[in-house]
Amino acid sequence: MLYSLAHLEPEKLATIQRLENEIGSPLLAMEEVEADTATLPAENVKKLKDAEEELGVILVAVKPN
Repeated sequence: MLYSLAHLEPEKLATIQRLENEIGSPLLAMEEVEADTATLPAENVKKLKDAEEELGVILVAVKPN
């Protein structure tokens, strides 16, 4: 199961922002993504890890539908 940042309507975003103010902490809204992770050869995994380090992000390879 994979998750991504949620796409929020303005009223839902406003509700989350009010809650952030009440609790004094930033919140991330996540939603489930319909995808399966891809199985990669070791050479490609290394390429992903190198790119993650260079870019400062996490990359997930998924199977095309």
